[in-house]
Amino acid sequence: MTIETIRMSSKGQVVIPFDIREEIDAQEGTLFAVIGSEDTIVLKKLETPSKEEMIKGLAAIAKEGKKRLHGKGFSEADLRAK
Repeated sequence: MTIETIRMSSKGQVVIPFDIREEIDAQEGTLFAVIGSEDTIVLKKLETPSKEEMIKGLAAIAKEGKKRLHGKGFSEADLRAK
């Protein structure tokens, strides 16, 4: 674990030191959740799923939805009917 001292700018900006960015593999555009409580601020790096992971997740959601539809006696054709 690396500990560094930084200073906030007049615009409220802080720079994450290079060694820490390297340690957590943070690149330009990396997303962070910011959590604040009293005198503590925590940055949590958010992982963005890959295209393949998103497709796999959406396929699982579609499969579950189809299963529920059939369980209720509906078909995909019933959804398309006007």
